[in-house]
Amino acid sequence: KMEISRENFRAIFYDYKCNLTPKQCIDRLHLAFGDEAPSNRTVYNWFAEFHRGRTFLCDEFREGRPSTSVVATNVVHKMIERDRHMTYREIQTSLGIDVKTIHTILHDHLSVRKLCSRWISHNLTEAQKQARVKWSKEMLKKFNRDRSNLIYNIVTGDETWIYSYKPESKQQSTVWVFQNEPKFVHSATKQMIACFFSYTGHVTLKDRRTVNIHYYTTICLPEVINKLRRTNRNRRIILHHDNVDFLSSKNVELMTHCPYSPDLSPNDFFLFPNIKKKMRGESLEAAVETFRTLISEVTASEKKCFENWFEHMQKYIDLKGEYFKKQ
Repeated sequence: KMEISRENFRAIFYDYKCNLTPKQCIDRLHLAFGDEAPSNRTVYNWFAEFHRGRTFLCDEFREGRPSTSVVATNVVHKMIERDRHMTYREIQTSLGIDVKTIHTILHDHLSVRKLCSRWISHNLTEAQKQARVKWSKEMLKKFNRDRSNLIYNIVTGDETWIYSYKPESKQQSTVWVFQNEPKFVHSATKQMIACFFSYTGHVTLKDRRTVNIHYYTTICLPEVINKLRRTNRNRRIILHHDNVDFLSSKNVELMTHCPYSPDLSPNDFFLFPNIKKKMRGESLEAAVETFRTLISEVTASEKKCFENWFEHMQKYIDLKGEYFKKQ
């Protein structure tokens, strides 16, 4: 008999279903269990048995005879822990079990549920809607509905998190959450990127380190301002941003922004979505590099973006401050 613990059996079975080789499985077992890992021969034998269709063979366990459902439940548990976006179809393909069984395992045995990890529109209060309308009217008047030359002075800046996984749709954005588990965040692997652009183009930043508050206020913003004033020290700058204290000390005019209104920020409704939709499913390193490469390409249409921005303002006035869905 192939003596093996339940824990080792589940690990071997999971690796087999994930199409890993016996050698890869052995390396992972030694990394996880050290001297308690099963022998190489045992792993190769079990891979051969699985290949012949002998799955969930409870009589081979040294620690007792758990039911098939217990083994399947533990394997599904490990699959979800490794990938919170795991779908029914992916589980079915990996384990060869029917949808009804998967549903029972997920909801009855594991008590997991799916939650959407995307940004969901905030339920605006009447006061917030009125504030959005007021802000939109003020901006349309100040910039003469984008026809004023002042729009050339606007520089919009923001930062965004780049994750190692970015789903395409709301359905793909749902993640499995275990009972009594804290709210799930996108990914443990992420990096913040800062970006600034104006009507005339993207403001390139030399320092590409990970963004934090200290870097942002002491290096990033000063670099942007100095670059914009390189040819004209007295150039008027209207910065669409929320770091008020720093901006006032640099004689930079602040263009206010409404709370709960990413749909009124060019970075949020134009730049970031257009770049991120081309980065779906990339590793963190690849995603960050892709983001930096695409910034200039996407911001080539800044003029259209600014036109859309002022069109958005008018729409919010027409909708009395409500969010609207893009058609």
